[in-house]
Amino acid sequence: NSSVADNNDVQFEIIHMPPENTNSVLVTRGTDAVIFDPWGRADDWIKLLDGRRLHLQAIYATHGHSDHISAAPGLAAHYDTPWYMNHHDLELITWGNMLLEYFNMPKIPTDFRRPENLTAGPREILPGVHMDVIATPGHSAGGMMFYFPEYGILLSGDTLFRDGVGRTDLPTGDIDNLRLSVAALYNMNLPDETYVVHGHGVDSTIKMLKQHNPFFGGCHHCHHCDCGCNCK
Repeated sequence: NSSVADNNDVQFEIIHMPPENTNSVLVTRGTDAVIFDPWGRADDWIKLLDGRRLHLQAIYATHGHSDHISAAPGLAAHYDTPWYMNHHDLELITWGNMLLEYFNMPKIPTDFRRPENLTAGPREILPGVHMDVIATPGHSAGGMMFYFPEYGILLSGDTLFRDGVGRTDLPTGDIDNLRLSVAALYNMNLPDETYVVHGHGVDSTIKMLKQHNPFFGGCHHCHHCDCGCNCK
């Protein structure tokens, strides 16, 4: 586990729950907490939260693959707290049980606690802590990123990695949509120093992505001369 930012009593931490696979993120202000992409077992998260006397206020998912939501239904039920995910990914929740079985993890039951629909736009996740929800379909139909402009942090999920992009061969994946999403993010012109936490693997910055990720540019790579992107 590692701390990404500690600013004005607001802390961003990358949490690696066993079996280590996903970069989950815990955001706290005082004793209030929000979890992004809670991989692992709900019981392990409960031990962490209760051990630190944190009060879980909400759960957010970048997308519906099980390695990003495995603990979400259990945590939402245990703490009676909302969890949010774009509903285009609802069908992926139980589809992902095969991955959980591979990791010897508890399956998500068919009567799981459903997430509330998450749409693009600004949100206040904790008092005074604001984020922009950015729709980034492609890796999955309901993919989202979370940008914290005040803290200079972007949670990219599996849409974008330091040197590549997410796979699109799973249900609801679409390579053309992924290209459009990555190009749209590039064209947002986020500051170069923005710290990017990816769904898996090492972190990066916007500057690093511009320098090292061949997919991160204003071109959609769609090969249409009239699409309006910035291909040269």
